[in-house]
Amino acid sequence: MRLAKYLALTGCCSRRAATRLIRDGLVRIDDRTANHVDSVTLIDTEHGQQCAETIYVNDELIAAVEAKAYWLFNKAVGTDSRLLADLPNSLLHLLPESPRLYPIGRLDKDSRGLLILTNDGELTHKLMHPDFGHAKTYHVQVDRPFEDAFLASMTAGVSYKDVTTLPCVMSRLDSDKYQITLTQGLNRQIRRMSQALGFKVIDLKRVSIQSLQLGDLPEGSMRSLSSVELTELLASVACTEADA
Repeated sequence: MRLAKYLALTGCCSRRAATRLIRDGLVRIDDRTANHVDSVTLIDTEHGQQCAETIYVNDELIAAVEAKAYWLFNKAVGTDSRLLADLPNSLLHLLPESPRLYPIGRLDKDSRGLLILTNDGELTHKLMHPDFGHAKTYHVQVDRPFEDAFLASMTAGVSYKDVTTLPCVMSRLDSDKYQITLTQGLNRQIRRMSQALGFKVIDLKRVSIQSLQLGDLPEGSMRSLSSVELTELLASVACTEADA
């Protein structure tokens, strides 16, 4: 197996990031600096796949490839999606020691709702890459009631700073609440779109990513994906990848 693909399988980074690390001389195989044509030999074990070679990234030993795991997590407001051990409110402190799980993307600390947790580096790359245009749906409450013109403006795309957002799908949930589906992933996009039109977001909840639904999963809880959910997610990613 090519080295970059193996590093993605371990969950340490995406394949594209692995390629950059190899290019920059930050990856070692045994006692030598790796290069982009290197491959590794995998040995099947009870708990996953073990590399016959010893791999280091930034001088840290890379562990064996764990069996792939896919979980849903309902993030609460205040939980920081960054996996930083020195942050008391980091998501890291809520995750199991094994398997090692990483969030696909982030939710702002002030936002809540659905996160996908996995150790599948390839899936992470495909869901985060902007070219694939994966759909994420949110329920949003703003600080006062809005007219239908607000929905129309949001749907068409909003300009702020030096960007204009792509068209999106909007619907009203209440006088001051709306549902929005984005295929774009700009930083704090919904908050900035609303602010540009004169509204402040006071609650933002992600309820779906592609085919996955948050449903009635309690806040702060996590569960593994069902086989049906995983099959549908991987199929939806494959379809959008083919269209990209």
